[in-house]
Amino acid sequence: MTATALTSDPAHVIAAARSWLGTPYHDQASLRGVGCDCLGLARGVWRDVVGPEPFPIPPYSRDWGETGPREFLADGARAMMPEIAPADAPPGALILFRMVPRAIAKHVGILTGPDTFLHAYERLGVIEEPLTPTWARKIVFAFLFPAR
Repeated sequence: MTATALTSDPAHVIAAARSWLGTPYHDQASLRGVGCDCLGLARGVWRDVVGPEPFPIPPYSRDWGETGPREFLADGARAMMPEIAPADAPPGALILFRMVPRAIAKHVGILTGPDTFLHAYERLGVIEEPLTPTWARKIVFAFLFPAR
């Protein structure tokens, strides 16, 4: 079986992600059109593309400067999704950002094109924007959504 047979169609992932555009930002929420944060967006796309969430998400801090010995977001994604090198991430991939040097990865987005991504951002809600060099430098992990 090929790797693509094991992962979701990128066009389906992108369409699901774009259906969240305009959803207001709300910390630790995941309701399309009502409110979500960046992880809530990824959770919602998972439900649309893969199915029910495999486990409940415990409460988490909003601190982008949080440090520690463990990459909680990456470990959680790695348990459910094929990991790929960030440089090889195609449209439809889940990407994790390290927003502060030496901190753990605490922000999530979904690539929608070679130079665009979608994410939930405080005060702006779910938006699609250019993957500028500044954003691209912050990507530290990438994963593919598995097939249903």
